[in-house]
Amino acid sequence: MSGGVPGVHLSVLLQEAVLALAVKPGGVYVDATFGRGGHSREILARLGPQGRLLALDRDPAAIEAGQTIVDGRFVLIHASFAHIGTVLDGLGIHELDGVLLDLGMSSPQLDEAERGFSFRYDAPLDMRMDTSRGETAAEWLEQAEQAEIERVVRDYGEERFAHAIAEAVVAFRREHRISTTRQFATLVEKAVRTREPGKHPATRSFQALRIHINQELEELSLALPVCAARLVPGGRLVVISFHSLEDRIVKRFLRGESQPPRLPARLPVRDAERPQPMLRLVGRAHRASTAEIAANPRARSAVMRVAERA
Repeated sequence: MSGGVPGVHLSVLLQEAVLALAVKPGGVYVDATFGRGGHSREILARLGPQGRLLALDRDPAAIEAGQTIVDGRFVLIHASFAHIGTVLDGLGIHELDGVLLDLGMSSPQLDEAERGFSFRYDAPLDMRMDTSRGETAAEWLEQAEQAEIERVVRDYGEERFAHAIAEAVVAFRREHRISTTRQFATLVEKAVRTREPGKHPATRSFQALRIHINQELEELSLALPVCAARLVPGGRLVVISFHSLEDRIVKRFLRGESQPPRLPARLPVRDAERPQPMLRLVGRAHRASTAEIAANPRARSAVMRVAERA
């Protein structure tokens, strides 16, 4: 996630995240969400000549921006982190010393109107992280059932006016196509009866559409077990989340994998024979400092969690 001056990339928790990776000079690392490369550059600065860094991103614009990094230790792949296992196998990489997942969006994604992520601009309602494939938010809203729209807005936006919003969308599209961010934001604004202080009425609905269109929670759930399983003993998994739905998935996964597997009741097993948990939690959840939030307001919601392979 980045922010600050529009269009300028500021990686959230940059030093804290890379420090948490405990980078070894000769280690093999994955920056699973390259963005604009802030974390990758910092990891490369700590790697030795034998070290290796693989970065992934599904946004073609991020891949283009990454071409400025010319380093024999670095490989950048156009792929979602949900496919990290396939990518690693293709490169012949089977063990990792660390994986970083920064689940936030980059400033260019939010600040470039044509991406359709923000209600601050009137632009095509796209919202795809990977603009080379998949259904746009406008295309989905055009054909989705009312109940499905309500479910997405309620579950992914945690929006209590989801029913009214879904009704408004279906009523509007009987005569018009919802093709722009302003159209959708206006519909939501009229349907949301109570405003949250300091928050645009469409904030939750835009988040919900983005999460659904990009299958963000499903992809996170797929990636976490693969990332953890590829770590060598002592290898680190560092995850930065930006909203409660993501953080809940990360927290439950790390907590579950840091506890010993449950054995059947009354099974005679010595302590030394008990299966050990895959991960160890490292410290508590970490948040951005007051100074970082002042410089980059988008860091306010960031939560970083760290675990180590046992």
